[in-house]
Amino acid sequence: MKQAISTDKAPGAIGPYSQAIKVPCATLVFCSGQIALDPKTGAIVGKTAAEQCRRVMENLAAVLEAAGADLTKVVKTTIFLADMDEFAAVNEVYGSYFAGHPPARSTVQAARLPRDVRVEIEAIAAL
Repeated sequence: MKQAISTDKAPGAIGPYSQAIKVPCATLVFCSGQIALDPKTGAIVGKTAAEQCRRVMENLAAVLEAAGADLTKVVKTTIFLADMDEFAAVNEVYGSYFAGHPPARSTVQAARLPRDVRVEIEAIAAL
């Protein structure tokens, strides 16, 4: 019923989770949170939240592509920030990836993110 999605164009899972889960009968794909890891080296890309957000969005786009979707199909995202003071900078980068009607979104400050990154984003997309 559910299909795990995996691509080497985005960082592999670093824990017990899938990059995304596709549920064909629901025509939705649920993407795990992406952080600013280079898919080839596993190194964190960028120092600021804005720099990291670019890599996060590229990773998210790669996972969506592997699932048969793209950023235009995203209906909901959740952004996790290490510091809410970086909201405006992340918002500017994030917004550049969504033309027209952006998805519904929640943004929260997290006490700590994996690998001490500045931003993590998860998404749900229609297929």
